[in-house]
Amino acid sequence: MTALTLSTAGAATLRADVIVVGVAKGAKGPVVAPGAEAVEKAFDGKLGTVLETLGAAGGEGEVTKLPAPSGLKTPVVLAVGLGAAPGKGETYGSEALRRAAGVAARALPGVKKAGFALPVESSEGVAAVAEGALLGAYAFTVYQGGEKKAKRGDRGPKQPLAEIALLGTKPRDKAHKAAAERAIALTEELNRARDLVNTPPNDLTPEAFAAVATAAGKDHGIKVQVLDEKALAKGGYGGILGVGKGSENPPRLVKLAYTHSDAKKTLALVGKGITYDSGGISLKPAGHNETMKCDMSGAAAVFAAVVTAARLGLRVNVTGWLALAENMPSGSATRPGDVLRMYSGKTVEVLNTDAEGRLVLADALTRASEENPDAIVDVATLTGAMMLALGSRTFGIMANDDAFRTSVHEIAEEVGEASWPMPLPADLRKGMDSPTADIANMGERMGGGLVAGLFLKEFVGEGITWAHLDIAGPAFHEGAPYGYTPKGGTGSSVRTLVRLAERTASGDLG
Repeated sequence: MTALTLSTAGAATLRADVIVVGVAKGAKGPVVAPGAEAVEKAFDGKLGTVLETLGAAGGEGEVTKLPAPSGLKTPVVLAVGLGAAPGKGETYGSEALRRAAGVAARALPGVKKAGFALPVESSEGVAAVAEGALLGAYAFTVYQGGEKKAKRGDRGPKQPLAEIALLGTKPRDKAHKAAAERAIALTEELNRARDLVNTPPNDLTPEAFAAVATAAGKDHGIKVQVLDEKALAKGGYGGILGVGKGSENPPRLVKLAYTHSDAKKTLALVGKGITYDSGGISLKPAGHNETMKCDMSGAAAVFAAVVTAARLGLRVNVTGWLALAENMPSGSATRPGDVLRMYSGKTVEVLNTDAEGRLVLADALTRASEENPDAIVDVATLTGAMMLALGSRTFGIMANDDAFRTSVHEIAEEVGEASWPMPLPADLRKGMDSPTADIANMGERMGGGLVAGLFLKEFVGEGITWAHLDIAGPAFHEGAPYGYTPKGGTGSSVRTLVRLAERTASGDLG
């Protein structure tokens, strides 16, 4: 893991391999951002001019490396674009700082130490730069550079930036220290969620995921309960069993319970954990299977959020439910037309076995409702329809309470996760009427993401506030990295869930 420290050292005196400075897009050319005054002085006040000569404009995501002048202890200066310069009296926004720090960290693989001289006038700035840098430094290299390559002298892929020193900070200031400690805990768990999403499905089976959760519970004082296939059958979890019955790797339902003695409220988080989704008998078409290891991203996010809450010692009870199964076609698999009896007692006609996420979530939602939490939030890579509606970087939010949906949306935007509130039109419910069972797992094709939300709503306990996050778009990034977002698993919604837990702990959500 990349180490992070708060430093009172100046940019001119810090001994490091690289100094990172910010540059913004001004009306008359690039503008050097606050925090880089010493570096600007070392360039005789002409750093902006030098950068412009090299083609830099200060645009978001822009990176320019140049040799450091003799006035600095570091050999290299890295200028990272912050986007448009703020107006008079304004400051750089948290997301702009987060993205710039992420870009800089990504540009420094193999580097031992870098000093970040970005604007950190407040604890919010410290948090943003710390989060962005630690998330940007992420790399998944577990399966690269084996023993045979090592024997041939091949060192394998470069490791991420080893150490980050945040300059201009106050290590003894309580707010700065707390911001850094929170950022470290949050990003370590978010990056663990990314690792889980990126792990190949032959290594991350439901049983293996449950083992990871169990180990983390022991490390952080979280009570973990794992229901195996026998316990699921005894308990009547027909949805989870129905999805997992076609695989040689049996399903699991994992409960993680973090409690605080001073907690006044309980938040339940439910995650879809399909460790591999072939579509089952309703097999996915060619070209749609290769990334389906990411179909457990919701469970990874829930797992990371619960562990983060425990590490931060939040005064709220947070329970996580990981509905884990592998959806495979075989002679024992659930068929289109089969009827499953769910944990709630309701029967579901399965019209499409590739609409499996809602089946495992339904059982977990019912079970979570039995404990009567103050609110339930489920997270899932649930529908391609949501990607068609909102694209690949924005997740949809549905809820049975408009005020709660608004709160979740505002929290997501605050922490830098793009989201959009979506409706649950009552008229779409009729499309799931079944002549055979209580409800079908499919409805109208148009508005499919909303139909899925309406299906889940049927399994939420009476009077319980609930929200559904469909993260199908942003959970797995297939394009080139940007900001602090890597290629592959992103850890989508973890920051939203953690901030929601913090707000619940403080009583801000009512």
